[in-house]
Amino acid sequence: MQETKKYIFNSLKDIYPEDEIRSFIRVILSSICGMPYSRQVLNREALLPAVAKEAIHRTVERLKTMEPLQYVLGETEFYSLPFKVDATVLIPRPETEELVDMIIKSSQASRKHVSILDIGTGSGCIAVTLAKHILNAGVTAIDVSEAALATARKNAVLNNVDIDFANADILQTGAMLAAFSSGFDIIVSNPPYVCESEKAAMTANVLDYEPHGALFVPDAKPLLYYRSIADFALQRLSPDGRLFLEINPLHSAGTVDLLAGKGFTDIKVHLDLSGKNRFITAKLCKELLSAMDCIVREKQDRL
Repeated sequence: MQETKKYIFNSLKDIYPEDEIRSFIRVILSSICGMPYSRQVLNREALLPAVAKEAIHRTVERLKTMEPLQYVLGETEFYSLPFKVDATVLIPRPETEELVDMIIKSSQASRKHVSILDIGTGSGCIAVTLAKHILNAGVTAIDVSEAALATARKNAVLNNVDIDFANADILQTGAMLAAFSSGFDIIVSNPPYVCESEKAAMTANVLDYEPHGALFVPDAKPLLYYRSIADFALQRLSPDGRLFLEINPLHSAGTVDLLAGKGFTDIKVHLDLSGKNRFITAKLCKELLSAMDCIVREKQDRL
C-alpha cells in the first residue's frame, strides 16, 4: 500500500497542493479498496489486489485532467450521508452543510408535521438530508433538469427517504403556483448565484466539469433566482413560515433589500465558517402583509 500511496503522490505533486493529495489518497483507498482511514494507518504494508491498483491508476489519470475526485469516484459524502454525483449535478459544498444544519436545529423543537420545499435540488443533498434528520417532515424537491432529478431520486433511495420530486422551473412563477397549490412551512434554496464575471477567479476543476446552469447568473441579474423564489414564497409560504437561502456574499445587502421590499420580516444574514455572508433566513408574516395591503387600499381610496 505504501508503494501505491507514493505512486499517487508522485503522479499528482506537480498539479495539486500536498495537503489535497493526501486527502485524495485517503478517499481513494477508502472508496476503491474499502479501507477506512484507521486501517490505512494500521496496515501500512497491506498488499492491494491487482484490480484495485488498476482502478487507482484510472482514477489518477482522470485527476491529472483536473476532473473532480467526486465525479471520478461517482460518490461523495454530505452531512455524513452517502451521495451519488456526476457531471449533471453540482458537488455538494461544506457551506451547504451549514445551511442544512441550521434548518435541522431550528426544527428540532417542533413535533408537528413540517412541509419543506427544496428549490433547485440538484443531487438532492439538501432534501435528502432534511428528510433523514427531521421527524415528521414532508419534503418536496424540484429542479429544472431531469438529469439532476434522476440523480436526486437515486440518492433518496440510497438513503432510504421518501421525497416528492418534480420537474419545475422557479423562474416560471405562474406555472409554479399552479403546480403547488398548498403551502410550505420551510422553503429552502441554494440557487445559481455566481456572476459570470467571477469566472476568472474560479479553478479549472469547477469551470471545466461542473454544470454551469447550476452555478452562474448574468452580471446584470445577480438576484434573478432570489426574486422568483421570493415571489413564489409570498404565495406559498405558510403563515409564519421560514425561508432559508444560500447566497452570494457579494450580494448579501441586495438580497436583504429585495426580501424586505417584498414584505418579509425577521431577515437575518448568517456567516459561514469562513466568515462570509453566506446565508439568509426570513419569515413571512401574513397578518403584517394583510395590514400593509389595507393601508395601501385606504390610501388609494382617498385619491
